This record gives sequence, structure tokens and C-alpha cells, in this order.
Amino acid sequence: MTGRLQPVPRDRVGIRRLSAPRGDAIPNNDRYPALVYPGVLGGANAPADIHALYARNGWGGGWTWEVFPFHHFHPDAFEALAVASGSARLMLGGPQGEEIDVQAGDVIVLPPGYGHRLIEKRDGFAVCGAYPAGQEDYTTLRDSDGYDDDVLAEMRRVPPPERDPIHGLPYAETA
Repeated sequence: MTGRLQPVPRDRVGIRRLSAPRGDAIPNNDRYPALVYPGVLGGANAPADIHALYARNGWGGGWTWEVFPFHHFHPDAFEALAVASGSARLMLGGPQGEEIDVQAGDVIVLPPGYGHRLIEKRDGFAVCGAYPAGQEDYTTLRDSDGYDDDVLAEMRRVPPPERDPIHGLPYAETA
């Protein structure tokens, strides 16, 4: 059953800001942190409801699946990952980053260049991904692809989202 998903109010969510240094294969992002919104969606949700929430806040290009099991990043887009079901252990920030546990109801927002990969999934883990308007046609680079000055310049050109994908607030107030 689908309905209008109501996230936990912003002032009741302890948003965690993560940063990881630039590495040999994963650049990460020195301007914007990765954001982790623990429990903001209150638990498991239908993917259609999550995608409708994203759409209300100007995020599109949605999909539902899981996270690739190899280090990768998107140099040309911000990415929102809402855990629709199950739980998982992810590595955020590439090999030089940190492992985090996520569960249904958590949301992660990754800035351009921020590495991520799936380490372990449990209980039917599925995420719903989305991108700010104009960034839906993104590129995926693996750690084995590496990066160069052109990729770093591309990352710097990516504008921040107008609104955060969950509460619709100006992104600058969240980041």
C-alpha cells in the first residue's frame, strides 16, 4: 500500500556529516560532506512512496536496487540513497573512508566524487536512489578507473541541489 510518506521532522533527526580524505582511487569531496539521516523515514517503506517523496522535493532519475559491491563514485551528481527495506554495512569514502551500518528508514546523501560500496546486505536490503534535477544522467566510475584533474574539475562544476531530498529545505541549510 502506498501513501504520502511523512519523514521525521528535520529538528528531530541527528544528521551525521561524514568527510573522507582524497585517496589514490576515490576523490571524495572537499566542499560537501556526505550526509546520513538515521531513521528519518521511520522504517521500511514502499519504493513508490520514497520516489514520490523525492519527486516532491525536486529529485528524480529514481531506481530501486542495492549498492554496487565495489568502490565507485559519481563525479557529476549528488546522489540520495534511501533504505527501503533490510539493512546493510556500507563503506563510505572509499578505502580511506569508514564503514557504517544502515537500516530501513535511513537516508544517505552523497556529494559528487564521494566513494561508496556495499560490504554486506541483510534481510532483503533495497535502496531507492535519486538525483537532483539536471543530474539524473550521471556517470559511475569504479575505483579501478581512477580519476584525474579533469574529473576533479567536473566535480567542482556540479551545482548543489536546490533542496534536500527528504524535507525539501534549502540544501545549504542541511549541508
